[in-house]
Amino acid sequence: MQTEYDIIIVGGGMVGATLALGLRAVLPETVSMAVIEAVEPVLDSALDNATAQSIQTSYDGRSSALAAGSREIYESLGLWQEISQAVEPIRNIHVSDRGHFGMARLSAAEHGVPALGYVVDNHWLGQVLVRRLRATANIDWLCPMQVRQLQPLPQQDQQQQQQGWELVVGKHTVNARLVVLADGGRSPLADMLGIESDVTDYGQKAIVANVTTAKPHNNTAYERFTDEGPMALLPRANGDCALIWIMPAALADERLELVEEDFLRELQERFGYRLGRFRKVGASLCYPLSLRRAREQVRSGLVVLGNAAHSLHPVAGQGLNLSLRDTVALIETIRTAVEADQDFASLGVLQTYIASRESDQYQTVGFSDKVVRLFSNNSMVLAASRNLGLAALDFLFPLKDLFARQAMGLGTGQVMQEVKQL
Repeated sequence: MQTEYDIIIVGGGMVGATLALGLRAVLPETVSMAVIEAVEPVLDSALDNATAQSIQTSYDGRSSALAAGSREIYESLGLWQEISQAVEPIRNIHVSDRGHFGMARLSAAEHGVPALGYVVDNHWLGQVLVRRLRATANIDWLCPMQVRQLQPLPQQDQQQQQQGWELVVGKHTVNARLVVLADGGRSPLADMLGIESDVTDYGQKAIVANVTTAKPHNNTAYERFTDEGPMALLPRANGDCALIWIMPAALADERLELVEEDFLRELQERFGYRLGRFRKVGASLCYPLSLRRAREQVRSGLVVLGNAAHSLHPVAGQGLNLSLRDTVALIETIRTAVEADQDFASLGVLQTYIASRESDQYQTVGFSDKVVRLFSNNSMVLAASRNLGLAALDFLFPLKDLFARQAMGLGTGQVMQEVKQL
């Protein structure tokens, strides 16, 4: 560990690791960098395709849906070839409203793309990122270590802008010009700095598990809205499906207590028989749902990124994908500043970054929130309106194409242009 760094990233998860690799790829070696992670990941010793498949097919492994735009991001960083060893493409999306006529279907072929998205096992994606990060020169991997204190360095002159941050890491003190907080949705360091968040409690919980179905998923992702809340089934590489089942919090607690047979019976009753009978369910996780947005995402020498900046409802599967687009924009902003011999940690430069992200963040957060509210309301008027909307989406290609681009993370041309410039 050095005592001085140009950039310190707090949090070595998917967002923090992606940022570190992206920055290292475009910045001079003279820009020093460290990643601080509290939990040491368990890395698999074998790295061949068979191991990749065994990781992916671990029945209780958790999964994420990467948008097609996120694939472009990882391709630009030279990571997709390895990640793709254990992903399952989403070639079709089926959206329905339980008990109503509304239904919409999207297909990759219809929109001229190989896939609308990709389902990846979280363990495998983490493996790829951390292995690459640890093998990359000029990134100090400080793990397992925890930041106990974070405070601005004292200004030498009242007219001078703040010149960095002091971090107490374990028993050590280090300084950094730029600190990026990518330490999760309830960032303790953001709280320490008095960065407040706007929080909307949805009064819902999500049950997450993997399930086995009688019929093959045929690379189709199902989004089904019910009077209790939405549910999604995502295709996994071994033929199973990743379930995200959202419902009122009290009901989720009750269902977690059910034996497997009763749990599957209630799931069948809510989802239907498009995939035949549910035969098996793995270990379940349950967590409360809220919309959380940090009121400040930048200060002089500080960026709040990932779930620490915004945590979305999982209904549209856009949380990680939005954070990856933020990450690309931050990489590009810092690269441009360094090439122009500007202070990349200055408030002015970082405000340029957040200005470039406002529109995408506003639209994506707003889209996710509106879908939750529209499809979690039992009003007959709203039910009729949303089902007319689903029917229109299914028959009007321009509307369907717009929706598909949003789902693929391709709705923001500016960000995709930034990816291609890396």
